[in-house]
Amino acid sequence: MAKRRPSGDGMVRKRDDGRWEGRIVVGHKENGESIFRYIYADTQKELTAKLHQNIDAYRGVELTEQSRMSLSKWLDKWLDERMVGTIRSHTLEGYRRDINNHVNPYLGQKQLSKITPSDLNDLYTFLLEHGRIAKGKSNHPGLSPTTVHGIHTILHHALKTAEAEGLLPDNPAGQVMPPKVSNKSKRILNNEQLDALMTAIRKDTLWHDFFYTELTIGLRRGELCGLKWEDFDSKAGTLKICRTIRSGKGGTLEAGDTKTYAGKRTILLPSSTAQLLEARKHFALTEWVFPDFLHPERPMNPGTAYRQLKKILTEAGLPSIRFHDLRHTFATHALAGGVDAKTLSGILGHTKASFTLDTYAHVTGDMQRHAAKVVGDFISDII
Repeated sequence: MAKRRPSGDGMVRKRDDGRWEGRIVVGHKENGESIFRYIYADTQKELTAKLHQNIDAYRGVELTEQSRMSLSKWLDKWLDERMVGTIRSHTLEGYRRDINNHVNPYLGQKQLSKITPSDLNDLYTFLLEHGRIAKGKSNHPGLSPTTVHGIHTILHHALKTAEAEGLLPDNPAGQVMPPKVSNKSKRILNNEQLDALMTAIRKDTLWHDFFYTELTIGLRRGELCGLKWEDFDSKAGTLKICRTIRSGKGGTLEAGDTKTYAGKRTILLPSSTAQLLEARKHFALTEWVFPDFLHPERPMNPGTAYRQLKKILTEAGLPSIRFHDLRHTFATHALAGGVDAKTLSGILGHTKASFTLDTYAHVTGDMQRHAAKVVGDFISDII
C-alpha cells in the first residue's frame, strides 16, 4: 500500500512552459494513494496565493476517489440511490427531466469535485437567456425564473449530499443566489363572490358536494379526488387525508402519497360537511367519496374537476380563478374569521405554521393592524 500523505500536503514547481504548478492532497483512494488538486498560475507569487486559498478551502476535507466522477454520473446516482423512496415518483420524474434537459447538456461532463459557484451562475444565466440545449446549441426560448430556481433547488440538494459523503469540499450551490421568483398574486374570492359561488353550486346537484367540501376544508385538488370512504369517520366527524390523485402516462390516473409528510393528516370537519358526507355515504356505490360519474370504480379526474370549476365560474359571472385559489379562499376566510395559524396549518397540511403565516401574510397583516387597534383602544380606556 502506498504511503499515506496527510491532506493539505503539497508541492510547487516551475513547468517547462514557464508557468507555475502547485498541487495539494485533498483525499485518498482506497489503496491509500493520494488524490491531488492541481493549481496553475503565470507567476510564483500568484500560484502561492491560489495555493493558500485552496489549502484553506480543503482544510479538514477528506475526499474519496468517487469525487472524480462526472456531475451527471453523480446526479444519476443521487436520484437512483438516495432519492428513490424518499419523494413521490412524480416528483422524481420531474427532477430527472430537469437534470437531463437543462443541467447535463451544460455541466454534466465536468468533474463533480471541480464544480464551482461560477459554473452554476453561468448555467443559470444561460438557461434564463436561452433555455435548454438541443444538439449542442440552444434553439429554445429562455426558461422562467421559477423553473431555474427549481433547478437550483435540485442541485443544491444533490451537491449538499455529495459534500456530506466526502465527494466535495463544500457545496458550491450554497454560494449562489438563484433567480428571484415573483410570487403570483393569489386570487381570493371576497364575501360577496363566495356567496355567489355557493349559490351557483347549490344549483348543480352533481357537483355540489364536491365543491362544498372543498370550500369548507380547503384540500388540494388531488387530495379531494383521492378521498375514500374508509377515510371518513362519521362518529368522530373526522376525515383522514392520506393520498392524492394525479395524471399518469397515457391519460391514466395514479394514486400516490400526499405532497409532504405533513400532508398525511386527520382533520375535524365542520358539522355541516360531516353531515353532508354522512348523507352521501348512504348512496355510495364505490370506495371513492367522489367517483368519476361515468366510471364510478375510478376516482374523480382532477382535470375534470378543474374544467367544471371554470364552467361554474363563467356561468356565475365570477373571476376565472384557479382551483388552488379555492384553497386560498378557504384559508384566507378561516384566518380572518379567527382560526389561529397553527390550527390552520394542520388543516392545510403545511409542514410549519410559519409557512402558513408567510403564505397568507396579506391576511395576518390586517389581523395585526386590528389587534393593534384593539390593544390601543384598551390602553386608552385604562389611561
